[in-house]
Amino acid sequence: MAEEFVSSKIRCDKVTVFGKPSCPYCHMAVELLEKLGVKHLEYVDLTTRADMSNIQDYMLRTTGARSVPRVFIGETCIGGYDNLKALHDRGELIPKLKEIGAL
Repeated sequence: MAEEFVSSKIRCDKVTVFGKPSCPYCHMAVELLEKLGVKHLEYVDLTTRADMSNIQDYMLRTTGARSVPRVFIGETCIGGYDNLKALHDRGELIPKLKEIGAL
């Protein structure tokens, strides 16, 4: 049921961050997105889920990594914090966020 849960959280018009409270990169990802003023942002705390490991295994199969954060812009996983920051540094993040209506 990990696939159904993940699918229920991802939408074409929002940014979804799957993370854990103990992860500093998760916090930095959310802080960056909030600083940019993302309107449709959802943080999903995986530690509240009994099937956390299954969700992370599903992320590995679908995104190539089971580490957190897993950041989705719309329905596309862009990776983790380093990928998010690199998009921002190259000036590509804001256009992507505007494209889905999150800014």
